[in-house]
Amino acid sequence: MKGLKGKVAIVTGGARGIGRAIVLMLAENGCHVAFSYHSSEDAAKTLETEAKKFGVKCTGSRVDAKNFEDVKKWIEATKETMGRLDILVNNAGIVIDKALMLMSKEDWQGVVDTNLTGMFNAARSCIVTFLKQKSGDIVNISSVSGIIGLPRQTNYSATKGGINAFTKALAKEVAAYGVRVNAVAPGFIETDILSGLKEEQKSAILEAVPLGRLGRPEDVANCVKFLLSENARYITGQIIQVDGGLAMR
Repeated sequence: MKGLKGKVAIVTGGARGIGRAIVLMLAENGCHVAFSYHSSEDAAKTLETEAKKFGVKCTGSRVDAKNFEDVKKWIEATKETMGRLDILVNNAGIVIDKALMLMSKEDWQGVVDTNLTGMFNAARSCIVTFLKQKSGDIVNISSVSGIIGLPRQTNYSATKGGINAFTKALAKEVAAYGVRVNAVAPGFIETDILSGLKEEQKSAILEAVPLGRLGRPEDVANCVKFLLSENARYITGQIIQVDGGLAMR
């Protein structure tokens, strides 16, 4: 795809699910990719092999998204090794769903540190390069949970709402430097997070989604592809919902 070939992208949380689909999309369109993972080493190695079949460089690294120095060193090493830095996709995130009355401080802090602070760590580590070269694209993976709120997800909804606000604020801050910042807010996507749901829970979800089906990781990756393309060059500060219509009800 015009606009992606030869560029270098950072993808946090790239080994599985939505992140994996984004890494493969980027590789297929000629983009070199460095992605991070937390524990899925086997999945990361498999993904590296698959992505390299498109004739691009692809490396997976175990990185603690919560640790600023760890993230900074990884991104600096990627820039040095691959020679440039053009794209950041913030995808790393966790879910610890509980009613607030049962939620521990650790349940709250773990989600905040990974989802929100982890996004800051990666963006902060890339932004100086983007500003100096007066080009760069950031896409943050949010959630409709941060738009409409979902029960038993006060921690998760708070972080995703924070990501949406961060996206808009940063987009205004860096637009004059030619840097664009957008977010994609998925709804219910067929990933490991939903694999443990009971059939009645899945049925209830499908009833709530106007399109009547779960989304696929590729649905999210395709939206990311659009936002990184030349076709979206006049779009910044937007939160694009990829949710089958869920959040409009």
